[in-house]
Amino acid sequence: MSRAHPLRLFMRRSRSSELPAYGALLTAAIVWGGSVVGQKYALGWFSAVEVSVLRGLGALAILVPFWWWQEGGKVTFSAKDLAIFAALGLGVLGNHLLTLFGLRYIGAAAAGVIIGASPAITAVLSSLLIRDVPFRAVWAGCAVSFVGVALVSGVGAEGIAGERPWLGGMLVILGLVSWALYTIGGRRTMERFSPLAVNWTTLLISILLQIPLLWVDQRVLVSGAASVPVSGWLALGYLIVFATALGQQAWLFGVRGIGPSRAGVFVNLIPVSALVLSALILGERIGLREVGGVLLILAGVWLVNWQSAEQIRR
Repeated sequence: MSRAHPLRLFMRRSRSSELPAYGALLTAAIVWGGSVVGQKYALGWFSAVEVSVLRGLGALAILVPFWWWQEGGKVTFSAKDLAIFAALGLGVLGNHLLTLFGLRYIGAAAAGVIIGASPAITAVLSSLLIRDVPFRAVWAGCAVSFVGVALVSGVGAEGIAGERPWLGGMLVILGLVSWALYTIGGRRTMERFSPLAVNWTTLLISILLQIPLLWVDQRVLVSGAASVPVSGWLALGYLIVFATALGQQAWLFGVRGIGPSRAGVFVNLIPVSALVLSALILGERIGLREVGGVLLILAGVWLVNWQSAEQIRR
């Protein structure tokens, strides 16, 4: 009894100290689910490139001063570092633009469900590219997740998932592939640079690469800012403040508090958040197809995590 009591006390203190991390991760998952809805709503008045560029510029206005305050504005890049950051910037660009273009053809609820497969996609690409986990340990879970994706964006889903769910679903998946490559490539980079420095630097590069695209994909630049209602600007503001700036830093805070492995579970809350918010805000109908897709995707992610953990124990 005397030995058990200090142990229980220690566990209680550990859990209480982890509460802020759990709260931060929960916040990130909810606001990222809401970002899918916000992007879909903003596309009613902005072009995809305009949403991406304005979102990035607004986030930079928050992140750069915060980085300067936290780290004193001191960072040195070599030519090799700049090449790596440019490659990572392409990953950010691909994630933002492909997701936005995908949302033109698929509903926010369906897109949110597909985004739930992000951990499985990252796991399979990581096993193939850097071989941190054998492919045989993740392929089955990834297959189950993709069955869920196919269910949501499959034939006959037009009334629920959007106008062209297959095209929209594939673009969202390619956006997740871009994010997975960014995550994998950024692992070693964040051993030398802070996550905040990597965040704003790669975001800046992605914006610079997108600016020329405004010539071929524009809407507000033609119709004028007055054509956007207050609700459209509020949706854009949500993407800037909450989804990009707050969400990213809340996620990093949570990962630092409980570690990346345990934090990854909270990604599973994104499709749930997206489904609920899309129904409440956009009035999208949630059917058995979406619910079944969520269950399959979450089952696949769980299988990936379980098989990976079993492989590590061996």
